Amino acid sequence: MGVTTFTHEFTTPIAPSRMFKALIVDSHNLIPKIAPQGIKNIELVEGDGGVGSIKVTNFAEGGHLKFLKHKIDALDTENLVCKYTLIEGDVIFDKIELIVYEVQFLASSDGGCVCKMTSGYHTTGDVELKEDDIKQGKEKAMGLYKVVEEYLLANPNVYV
Repeated sequence: MGVTTFTHEFTTPIAPSRMFKALIVDSHNLIPKIAPQGIKNIELVEGDGGVGSIKVTNFAEGGHLKFLKHKIDALDTENLVCKYTLIEGDVIFDKIELIVYEVQFLASSDGGCVCKMTSGYHTTGDVELKEDDIKQGKEKAMGLYKVVEEYLLANPNVYV
C-alpha cells in the first residue's frame, strides 16, 4: 500500500472558530440545509459526533456519488483541528483503500482564517495518484466551503 499526500489551503474572511463550528462540529445540520441540491443529509450512525463517531453523507439524487462514510479520528476544538478517515463510499474504488484527511483552521491577521487541508490517499498495491486524479473531489469540497463561507457572511450571528 502506498500513500499519496496532497495539501491545499484557502483563506476566508470568516473567523476560524466559526468556520470550524460550521464545517466540522455542526456540518451534519448545516450543510444539508444550505446545499440541499448536492447533499440530501448527513447521518450520525455511530457515536455523539466526537472521536470515534461515524457519519454518513448521503448525496442528492442525480449525482455520481450516492454516499460517503467517514470516521472521526481526532477532534481538537481548542486548536480547531479535525482528522477523519473516509472508510466507505462510492469514491473508494479499486485504486484506493481509504483517505485520511486533516483540516486545520488558523487565524489570519485580518480577522479571518486560513484553512489548511491535507489528504492522504492510501492506494492499493503500487498505484500512484496524480493531482488530476483527485481534482473533481477537491473542486467539490472547495465549492462546499464557499457555500458555507457565503452563508456565514450573510448570517454574522450564527456560530459565534
